[in-house]
Amino acid sequence: MVSVTSSEASRSRSKKVCVIGAGPSGLVSARELRKEGHKVVVMEQNDDVGGQWLYQPNVEEEDPLGRSSVPTNDALKVHSSIYSSLRLTSPREIMGYSDFPFLAKKGRDMRRFPGHKELWLYLKDFSEAFGIREMIRFNVRVEFVGEEEKTEDVRRWIVRSREKLSGKVIEEIFDAVVVATGHYSHPRLPSIKGMDSWKRKQVHSHVYRVPDPFRNEVVVVVGNSMSGQDISMELVEVAKEVHLSAKSLDISSGLSKVISKHQNLLLHPQIESLEDDGRVIFVDGTWVVADTILYCTGYSYKFPFLESKGRVEVDDDRVGPLFEHTFPPCLSPSLSFVGIPRKLIGFPFFEAQAKWIAQVLSGKSSLPSPDQMLQSVADFYRSRDLAGVPKHNTHDIADFTYCDKYADYVGFPHLEEWRKQLCLSALTNSQENLETYRDSWDDHELLQEALQSSHFTNFDC
Repeated sequence: MVSVTSSEASRSRSKKVCVIGAGPSGLVSARELRKEGHKVVVMEQNDDVGGQWLYQPNVEEEDPLGRSSVPTNDALKVHSSIYSSLRLTSPREIMGYSDFPFLAKKGRDMRRFPGHKELWLYLKDFSEAFGIREMIRFNVRVEFVGEEEKTEDVRRWIVRSREKLSGKVIEEIFDAVVVATGHYSHPRLPSIKGMDSWKRKQVHSHVYRVPDPFRNEVVVVVGNSMSGQDISMELVEVAKEVHLSAKSLDISSGLSKVISKHQNLLLHPQIESLEDDGRVIFVDGTWVVADTILYCTGYSYKFPFLESKGRVEVDDDRVGPLFEHTFPPCLSPSLSFVGIPRKLIGFPFFEAQAKWIAQVLSGKSSLPSPDQMLQSVADFYRSRDLAGVPKHNTHDIADFTYCDKYADYVGFPHLEEWRKQLCLSALTNSQENLETYRDSWDDHELLQEALQSSHFTNFDC
């Protein structure tokens, strides 16, 4: 009988893992995987960390609607959809990873709801503090991920990548792949009669950066999400008229206050059709002749590099089947996804996901059988259908209880009560005071509770 030393055993549990993307979910995945003893390579298409938060001001090369000129190629030229004036919609106190608070630093943007650059700097600080950069290959775009021909009972993955500067293609084999490519890049567009033949300007907010190109124009903004509202408030200062088209005219009191302040900001129902003479006709029969239509209609999940032989598919923005939004049952645990869920406090959730994946790959945690995982996904889909949730909102969580349940898989601490309450407080304030909520708030007691918590007091900078 041959004995196995503990170092040999730990080596056998150590996997060679490719993480795709160096944004918030990819960075924390790399850290947690390395912490569990895995050998990690992060592939990042841009020249720095940050993912969505790495601001890209130059969008001239991108198609205005984010459509590819090559039908078989879904790759975008621009990854980030951040516009110049964007500020966080959540207070900085709730956003940090569990052991790395998002502190205000002298000489930087110290506001509670800072601009996008401050969050990018936080992610750079996080990368430096934990030595993550050394694991990252920058300016490398992943073009193909597919299963290697199975040998024995081991599943491994072929990852083919291209160096953007030299054009050199590299093909490698990994034991596991973690997809952390984000979901705020590929525009989700509505289907509107006359849209393809309308000759005037149509753009998606993915390529919106500053309001100046819309000066003195009549602009129709489609969608009153947070970005639709933000961009409308910015455009109203330079555009001749801004017409905000919303699914529902039952709007928040905050948006109502803004509309009442500006004579050139008008609310409309959904669009019925676009006409060749430039008219935009709304479903109530009213119309306006517009110069530009700006679609603030959200984003779709796309994984153009992934060849899963139909075992992971995107159907109307439902990525599946994924057990707990993370593991495809038939390809687990060697393929996983971090950062798919929306409408939750992102960074701590990504961290819990990363810990779970790292521990499953090392054998410290285990998953149910593929059949059990598939049944769990089917039950989840059924519950969403019964609740009347549209398929494209499958991954919208909006439930702190779920986040806590998820944390239990790896013994990750539940979200602190102050974190939950600060999140809800900001949400309520934005509904009432859309223009001012980032700079005027009344959650001082909660803020003090947060700053006196171990999340802040135990951090040694």
